[in-house]
Amino acid sequence: MTERKDVVTFKGNPLTLVGESPGVGDRALDFVALAGDLSEVRLSDYRGKVVVVTTVPSLDTSVCDTETRRFNEEAPGLGEDVVVLAVSMDLPFGQARWCGAAGIENVRTLSDHRDASVGTSLGVLIKELRLLARAVFVIDAEGVVRYVQIVPEMTEEPDYEAALAAVRQLAEP
Repeated sequence: MTERKDVVTFKGNPLTLVGESPGVGDRALDFVALAGDLSEVRLSDYRGKVVVVTTVPSLDTSVCDTETRRFNEEAPGLGEDVVVLAVSMDLPFGQARWCGAAGIENVRTLSDHRDASVGTSLGVLIKELRLLARAVFVIDAEGVVRYVQIVPEMTEEPDYEAALAAVRQLAEP
């Protein structure tokens, strides 16, 4: 499996990402993650919809909390043909608890803890920590990547406006 250094840091310390990150115009590799009820969810389950995949280290951290809440607020305005997935290595039970406490209803949380399938297929699995790097991918209805943002410093938030602009270009009015 490919390893990439000098893509992301945590508090200035470089980390190693495992997997190849798809570029704009590449077909997204299918992945499987776990929903809160432990059922398998695949990227291909959403074919025909615009999919925003946000990967975060842990929902129980302040930046991840802020990011997921922001996408939860934005999701209803993106249209019915857009789905927002927030993926972390947190256990599904912890994700469900966090969503309940945070009032998250418009973002679907998925756990990558079992196989790291999302992390390796999107090239955001952090080798040293077995967590996911902070990133945003926008995938069109045919499964083609249209936007990629891997946040260079894990303690920083993504560029929401750029990601949302990419979604709005694809979403039907």
